[in-house]
Amino acid sequence: MKISTKGRYGLTIMIDLAKNYGDGQSPTSLKSIAKNNDLSEHYLEQLIAPLRNAGLVRSIRGAYGGYILGREPGQITSGDVIRVLEGPISPVEGIEDEEPVKRQLWIRIRDAVKGVLDNTTIEDLANYKDEGEQDSYMFYI
Repeated sequence: MKISTKGRYGLTIMIDLAKNYGDGQSPTSLKSIAKNNDLSEHYLEQLIAPLRNAGLVRSIRGAYGGYILGREPGQITSGDVIRVLEGPISPVEGIEDEEPVKRQLWIRIRDAVKGVLDNTTIEDLANYKDEGEQDSYMFYI
């Protein structure tokens, strides 16, 4: 399974919003997210609509408007974001049509990826600090 720029940039949006989450939070503009992460604002505009429709973000209108998270960062998983922007999580299409040995392999791969995505919250990602390269695994299943 390959996560496209839609999924990667969608996670970037969510992480940026999570870093600004809290009491009295101000909405964050897509312009500032784009600038902070050296991304295309126009492309982020295309990604925010499905995130908003899924209830993962809320828009605030007005002169000081922008976006805020639709739920607490610890209640949104990276899997939620990826599914909204990329669709179902599967290493191959048509798993049910595969011979039993290969089908079991694809199911194990799918379940492992789902496990990581569904057990990694946006809060985890926003609070992540690189502790060095000694252990290259950021999160465990």
